[in-house]
Amino acid sequence: MTEPRAAIPRFFLYGEPPRDADERFLHVETIADRSRLYEWRIRPHAHRDLHQLLVIFTGGGEMQAETQSHSFNAPTLLIAPAGVVHGFAFAAETDGYVVTLADTLLRALAREEAAFKRLFLAPTCASLAADPTHAQEFADILPKLRRELVWKAPASGAAAAARLMTVLVSAVRALHAPSEPTSAASNARAALVARFREKVESHLRMELSIAQYAKALSVTPARLRAACLEVTGKPPARVLEERLLLEAKRNLTYTNMTVAETAYYLGFSDPAYFSRFFSKHAGESPATFRKRMAR
Repeated sequence: MTEPRAAIPRFFLYGEPPRDADERFLHVETIADRSRLYEWRIRPHAHRDLHQLLVIFTGGGEMQAETQSHSFNAPTLLIAPAGVVHGFAFAAETDGYVVTLADTLLRALAREEAAFKRLFLAPTCASLAADPTHAQEFADILPKLRRELVWKAPASGAAAAARLMTVLVSAVRALHAPSEPTSAASNARAALVARFREKVESHLRMELSIAQYAKALSVTPARLRAACLEVTGKPPARVLEERLLLEAKRNLTYTNMTVAETAYYLGFSDPAYFSRFFSKHAGESPATFRKRMAR
């Protein structure tokens, strides 16, 4: 299937052509390093397998995450998970850091601390103003992490890994997201749902049934349903519908595809059926949604 016209931009780092990230890819730069080149405006885009954590020390701006906008003033913690369409409009001379890490690196760290993975489940815009110690912790560690990535001192790789762990711990505590003990069964169901979401991502436009997803995951449809209900509170069909709806909203917001082109791009054979699907789950027609977002 050919790609639609004016598809959502996908970059490695912003402005760089897409490529696969090294398994332990980690990059740190200041907000100004890249944003100043683009007049402090990072237009909506996505990274396939890179998560980003931003800490703003002075200044402010607006974060666009999917179809939502969030205004922020320093000090603030921003999180943009891999795959999420996001953009920023920073006030000139905003000061802060951007930490970019590969999903494979995050997964490796999350095996030691599950709270790290939960940090990147959804876009986040959280003020750090209520407790200055959180911003101070980031101010202390982020320059040190950046330094470890650019110099050749002995054991700099180990030092960078240790400092990254400290950054993630600080983020978890700043967001009040402590790790909670879970049973082995609950962990297995959570892992199954994560694998289901990965399958949905890679087969979104193929119109697979829930039974076909279950077969691909080597489980019964009943087991997949039970896991989704426990972990998300929703049956797998609803998880799939919500992901389709999100992709539809992305394309109606960030591309110039027509409603019919969006329908075909998402695997719908009938644009009218797509419009009914969208209206049922979004509460408005695709055309009305697009006009509202344009305003």
